[in-house]
Amino acid sequence: MQLSGITIYPVKSCAGINLDHVTLDRFGPVGDRRWLVVDERGRFISQREQAHMALIRVEQVQGGIRLNLGDSSIDCLTPGTNAPELRVSIWGDSVRALLAGSAAGEWLSAQLGQPCRLVYMPETCQRLVDGLYARDGEAVSFADGFPLLLISQASLDDLNSRLDNPVPMNRFRPNLVVSGCDRFAEDGWRRIRIGEVEFDVAKPCSRCAIPSIDQATAQRDGQINRVLASYRRVNGQVMFGQNLLYQSVGSLSVRDPVEVLD
Repeated sequence: MQLSGITIYPVKSCAGINLDHVTLDRFGPVGDRRWLVVDERGRFISQREQAHMALIRVEQVQGGIRLNLGDSSIDCLTPGTNAPELRVSIWGDSVRALLAGSAAGEWLSAQLGQPCRLVYMPETCQRLVDGLYARDGEAVSFADGFPLLLISQASLDDLNSRLDNPVPMNRFRPNLVVSGCDRFAEDGWRRIRIGEVEFDVAKPCSRCAIPSIDQATAQRDGQINRVLASYRRVNGQVMFGQNLLYQSVGSLSVRDPVEVLD
């Protein structure tokens, strides 16, 4: 088995960036979901209510990020430590974030058709993984709940064999893709090593409506969720992929070997 894909999503719910190599810090892959779009109340906005976010492409540039949609773009500098703070809410967590410039919020508001602000998670932030699964007080960025999501290519291939129209892996927005194993082999893993980094396989990922959104067009297709529910439903939730935790930082590269430890 080997690692065949690495993706980060600098802005939660916007387009991802495929990489050949990534370093892990205490939040997850460096640069992954450290930015968040929030509404006027500071509540996070995602593709669940704004499918159009899938079309916002993100580039990492010197000093920050660049957002692109169609012919329009804006550069957003990473806020400094003296930037205004805003308490934001994400899945029940109240998190201290730093406000990006007002121009970023205005640009996003125009693209999404509702008042928006862009915020950044500083290094000093302490958003912790659910204690039911964390082993050592692990932290997480603005990802839903865990620093990494892994899916095997064989699992997607199995799903595509059941669909009228096959879909790419980006429907499920994983960070890591593993090739060379059987379909849904990851369901039985408890501890793995990728390259030199060891991971706990914490829990299956329960899926929401986002896999139904075409990441290239923002159009919805309910067949994916219906098909998944027909054979991947566990205790009322549809499971696809596994959430990972780790205690030691390190680096990962495409083609790194993947070994099941437990």
